[in-house]
Amino acid sequence: MNQPEQLLNTRIPLEFAGRRFDASLAELFPDYSRSRLAAWIKDGAARLDGETVAPRHTVRGGEQVEILVRMQREVNADPQAIPLDIRHEDDDIIVVNKPPGLIAHPGAGNPDGTLQNALLHHDPRLAEIPRAGLVHRLDKETSGLMVVARTLRAHTSLVEQIARRSMHRQYEALVYGSMVSGGKVDQPIGRHPVDRLRQAVREDGREAVTHYRVREKFRAMTLLECRLETGRTHQIRVHMAHVRHPIVGDLSYGNLRLPKGATSELIEALRGFRRQALHAERLQFLHPASGDEVTFEAERPADMSALIEVVRTDTRSVSTTR
Repeated sequence: MNQPEQLLNTRIPLEFAGRRFDASLAELFPDYSRSRLAAWIKDGAARLDGETVAPRHTVRGGEQVEILVRMQREVNADPQAIPLDIRHEDDDIIVVNKPPGLIAHPGAGNPDGTLQNALLHHDPRLAEIPRAGLVHRLDKETSGLMVVARTLRAHTSLVEQIARRSMHRQYEALVYGSMVSGGKVDQPIGRHPVDRLRQAVREDGREAVTHYRVREKFRAMTLLECRLETGRTHQIRVHMAHVRHPIVGDLSYGNLRLPKGATSELIEALRGFRRQALHAERLQFLHPASGDEVTFEAERPADMSALIEVVRTDTRSVSTTR
């Protein structure tokens, strides 16, 4: 479902004299990304005084600009009627609460049944937005909030906020071990040298920073609040394992640990919890249209809440017997 072509007209301001053509368009048309504008310049859809020029062409000011906007299908995934837990929706964005077990977008071995397929069923126009509007991702077994761009303007704004590290993403994680205080993990992350499905802390990796603080202490585990400064693949999972406090249920970066003297209920709960105990609970960013700061929160999912309650009860039962 493509939108009809649209012709945009404007004039290069005189004060832009000496600037590159692509840089000028980026300022004049902030709804579109620099890469998209550059592509339109190169294929002749964006013209200067009726002529096709290079993106690096220097403008003198006063020229007439015409852009023939041709929206095209950006994704080829099929719409699927998969239930969505939508927490907010307007003309520019959708905020969804992703359940554990749902993959964000199709990939090798997962051609459908994803959040992207569900979003395309909810709004077919998302096929014209890169990745159907998904500007960030959550691992399959991580639950929580994701923001989806419904327009190119929103997509550009949200991607830039992530790049500037101004989008606030807060998680809750249950980790093994008793942590005394919060802190920061500042360790680069890259592809694991042997297992291509995993990530690892490595010197030649990309910068990765995770802030965390203790929310509740248990006798053999700790409930953490984690905030991402960067957004690398598996970042919190890798960083927590690196500081020897892997996330409960995360068998990719840790293993099952049964605390000494654990109650039968705790043993059963830990063995039955087959995903990482990680939840994206809070999103805060500037709304792409209004510029106002908006905040969204999602309650802890039932399975993780039940696990934490068993851990809490186990801690109390052990402390009362001492």
